[in-house]
Amino acid sequence: MSNQATHQESGRPQLLQALAGLGQVDLAVIGGGATGLGVALDAAQRGLSVLLLESHDFAKGTSSRATKLVHGGVRYLAQGNISLVQEALHERTTLLNNAPHLARPLPFVVPGYKCWEVPFYGVGLKAYDALAGKAGLGSTQFLSARRTLDCMPGVKEQGLKGGVKYWDGQFDDARLALALARTAAAQGVLLVNYCPVTELLHEQGKVVGVRCADAESGQVFTVRARCVVNATGVWVDDIRQKDGQAAGRTVQPMVAPSQGVHLVVDSEFFPGDHALLVPKTQDGRVLFAVPWLGKVILGTTDTPRHDLSREPDAFLEEVNFILGEAARYLKRAPTRADVKSIWVGLRPLVRPPENEGNNTKKISREHTVLVSPSGMVTVTGGKWTTYRAMAEDTLQKCVEHGLLQDLPASSTASLKLLGASSGRTSMAQTPGLLSYGSEASVVQGLPGADIELAPGFTVAMIRFAARYEYARTVEDVLARRIRLLFLDAKLAAELAPTVAQILQEEINVDPKLDDFLTLAAQYQHVPA
Repeated sequence: MSNQATHQESGRPQLLQALAGLGQVDLAVIGGGATGLGVALDAAQRGLSVLLLESHDFAKGTSSRATKLVHGGVRYLAQGNISLVQEALHERTTLLNNAPHLARPLPFVVPGYKCWEVPFYGVGLKAYDALAGKAGLGSTQFLSARRTLDCMPGVKEQGLKGGVKYWDGQFDDARLALALARTAAAQGVLLVNYCPVTELLHEQGKVVGVRCADAESGQVFTVRARCVVNATGVWVDDIRQKDGQAAGRTVQPMVAPSQGVHLVVDSEFFPGDHALLVPKTQDGRVLFAVPWLGKVILGTTDTPRHDLSREPDAFLEEVNFILGEAARYLKRAPTRADVKSIWVGLRPLVRPPENEGNNTKKISREHTVLVSPSGMVTVTGGKWTTYRAMAEDTLQKCVEHGLLQDLPASSTASLKLLGASSGRTSMAQTPGLLSYGSEASVVQGLPGADIELAPGFTVAMIRFAARYEYARTVEDVLARRIRLLFLDAKLAAELAPTVAQILQEEINVDPKLDDFLTLAAQYQHVPA
């Protein structure tokens, strides 16, 4: 990729100047997570003029807090949701091909401690293979107890009967969101983070645009749009309420939030390059131990959540569950003191009308696209792996309702994201330059490329984040451009003052150091 393509995305003043002069667009997308970014990129690829507005930072919410898996969904197969699994398996391959610097195949092993477990799970995973067909990443294998321990030296040996090895994918969620944003910008999309939509514009009962405000300066902008898409994930009902209030309509909530907790520990607790999957824990949930960027992610949970905090806390029982189950399967059980970072993601599960209970585990993970009487399009549900298919469905719904004219077919299935080179590269297994793909040379050319603040993290990466990746705060850098907050919150806090100083040099705004230090303390706090 040329430096010219990289350079065109920098500069907050230029972004706001472009926003002020926009006037009207074909499509205004609200929400800068996986879904909104996917919609914006797909629309631009089909020739539409597009504005995307994000109230906080790109991928600040759910889209940076996934379990880092690009997967078909083994547990959805167990629920009998064949169509969702098939779609996700197809999209898994597409994502791996289009962002090889940010995604890679990952081998999993399901250990068996009871005689029936290996054949039972093996049959199911063979079916998973069959559904993948040509999109498969590797064949499912039955393993002896010895071979299982070779793959996962960190699991308990006592009582181990064997295991089943299968393949799925892994990715860096926040950096993939940034790649989507910057690829969309290269296609002509105007993307502005820290610019919340404060009002929907209505005329004669129809949505005709948005009003938004720059969170830093307070400057207000009004943009007309032929079509407005609400892609704010777990927060879609807030925007739907704005739409309903303007038209005097009552709006029923469509999202039943569920939270997933993740604990990060050192790799010594689970060494090796295979991930662990326990399909059914004592209470019927799924447990993962996943190697990621030199650490291990333990999780996750599926707990109903009725508030929509931007930084939700883990519940005590969730932490107890993860640590308790990890102790059942790992040779050396991590304790609360071993947790390097704890973080929580909210899933925007679509609430079925008949769902009277609180069991979010049974709610479908499929996405939903709704068009309100005023013409606002809302998309929510789904999962990271299927973001591209969700974007296609959203634009199809826009056309069906006459909000957009007939569009050419989507071409994003073969679109390489920024940083992907023509030759196949592989996602880095430790932090460092590999996650920048073909842009690594641009990073290396910036001041501070030879100053390492932590393994794989240089001063030049902070400058790159500020100049080319829309970073405005210390949190933007240490949480989403460089994933240190998610890997080691204490180390992130120690390096935060240095990051703040460099950001101040680069963009000359308050980098919100104190806010980050408060957040890092939360990521270090393990409920007890």
